[in-house]
Amino acid sequence: MSTTHRRGARRFMLAAAAVTAASVLLAACGGSDQTDSSSQPQGSAQAVDEALTKGGTITYWSWTPSAEAQVKAFEKQYPNVKVNYVNAGTGNDHYTKLQNVIKAGSGAPDVAQIEYQALPQFALPGSLVDLRQYGFDSLESAYTASTWSAVHAGDGLYGLPQDSGPMALFYNKEVFDKYGLTVPKTWDEFIAAGKKLHQADPKKYITNDTGDAGFATSMIWQAGGKPFGTDGKNVTINLADEGTKKWTGTWNQLVTGGLVASIPGWSDEWFKALGDGTIATLPIGAWMPGVLESSVKAGAGKWRVAPLPTYDGQPATAENGGSAQAVLKQSANPALAAAFVRWLNHGEGVKPFLASGGFPSTVADLKDPAFVDKKSAYFGGQPVNQVLTAAAGTVVKDWSYLPFQLYANSIFGDTVGKAYQAKSDLDPGLKAWQDALVTYGNQQGFQTNG
Repeated sequence: MSTTHRRGARRFMLAAAAVTAASVLLAACGGSDQTDSSSQPQGSAQAVDEALTKGGTITYWSWTPSAEAQVKAFEKQYPNVKVNYVNAGTGNDHYTKLQNVIKAGSGAPDVAQIEYQALPQFALPGSLVDLRQYGFDSLESAYTASTWSAVHAGDGLYGLPQDSGPMALFYNKEVFDKYGLTVPKTWDEFIAAGKKLHQADPKKYITNDTGDAGFATSMIWQAGGKPFGTDGKNVTINLADEGTKKWTGTWNQLVTGGLVASIPGWSDEWFKALGDGTIATLPIGAWMPGVLESSVKAGAGKWRVAPLPTYDGQPATAENGGSAQAVLKQSANPALAAAFVRWLNHGEGVKPFLASGGFPSTVADLKDPAFVDKKSAYFGGQPVNQVLTAAAGTVVKDWSYLPFQLYANSIFGDTVGKAYQAKSDLDPGLKAWQDALVTYGNQQGFQTNG
């Protein structure tokens, strides 16, 4: 299973266990502001290199399929370092175990993989090491602006980006050709294509959506929405801002018109529908090619990639997925752990990650002709990375997640999800989501306004 396939599956699996664990973490936020670098163990750029020379043993938790190959390559280059790799699971399993050992005060890995959307929930309570002390803030130019922003919380730098997921439109060319559909450049054109397709064949849909928080927030992001803001313990939530309304103004037409398939993502039915043409497009992250190639064999030769439709026809997209590697505050050897993180995402470790089908966050790799111009047989010979790497440069700026995003995502189905089930206006659902999040945030010690 690809890295991205697992990542997508996690977005649909967050439930009660994550909620309970989130409560544990957030309770810590009621104390002093731990995002101050003075609360972090002190180090230096020199200490990282010295730690590699000295050697030692560290533990690494990750679910990415490239992890084992990366660990082996690292140990070959640095034989005096032993990396104990642990796959603690995905979704609930990974985050719940990580939060439990943080609560216990012992047993945490030295390095852990953490999704961008989850990073603030671990960073703000002071569970992660601020990597600025090791000079990692000097690496900014190596990464795309959106992923670099995603590894920050407050003023701190709490990880190095591994992959990215700039959104694009994956579409079934066979379906488009059969029904005379034009690849949409705007969301109005997307709606028109959805109507034309469903009228021609009521069993076919322009896309699917049963209500997923990760997708919804990415779409709000692309529309220019900024519903979440965090300044220390002060949190603001406005799921009725201009960008959010712009998105619901479009998506409501699809939901209320019955133009999106009620097929849950990552289900067996979903994979089948992607192969037989029931679902004609997917607005989704740039990691999707590997998922289609490995899990939708029936779609080989049928699918293509185009830029994500926009509201005015001008290039603009958002991130959908992606993760970083972070050093845990419990680490007994944070300098060595930081050295491993640097090697993984700013050194030779990037190569095995790309070999496993990962979509990079590193600017150099996104510009490498060998990556950009590689043709894909699955996509009819299209060099899809040309579209996807271009998307990486058009991500809308200044997005931020909540410091309790995992909890927020876990209750999305109980609020906004009901609108999808009823094929009704999404805005009241978003208001219910906002109200629940304001209440929860205040219960956890934040000053939350909405």
